[in-house]
Amino acid sequence: MKNTDAIAALSALANDHRLAVFRLLVQAGPEGKAAGDIAAKLDLPASSLSFHLAHLTRAGLIDQRRESRSLIYSADFTAMNGLVGFLTENCCGGAACAPAAATPGKRKAS
Repeated sequence: MKNTDAIAALSALANDHRLAVFRLLVQAGPEGKAAGDIAAKLDLPASSLSFHLAHLTRAGLIDQRRESRSLIYSADFTAMNGLVGFLTENCCGGAACAPAAATPGKRKAS
C-alpha cells in the first residue's frame, strides 16, 4: 500500500458517521448491507449516508453492488487488511510489541 492510499483510507475513517458505517459493514461480513438498512441502523438521513458511502468508496474501503433494486455495500476486507498491514509492517523492529499484561486501550504516560 502506498502512503497516499493509507492517508485516503485513514482520512475517510476519521469521521464518526463513516467509522460507524465501516464498522457496521465489517460486522455484516461479505454479504454486506443494503443502503436502506444502513441508514435505519445508524439513524442517518439518506442524503448524508450517500455522501459518507461515496467517501468510503473513493477511499477504497467499501464495495458497492446492485442486487435487483437495492444497492448493497460491503467492506473491502482486502483493503482493510492492507491498511492494518501497512500500519504495522515495521512494528517494534521485530521485538515483542507490548508486555502480555498490557491492557488494550490504555496508553502509557510519557
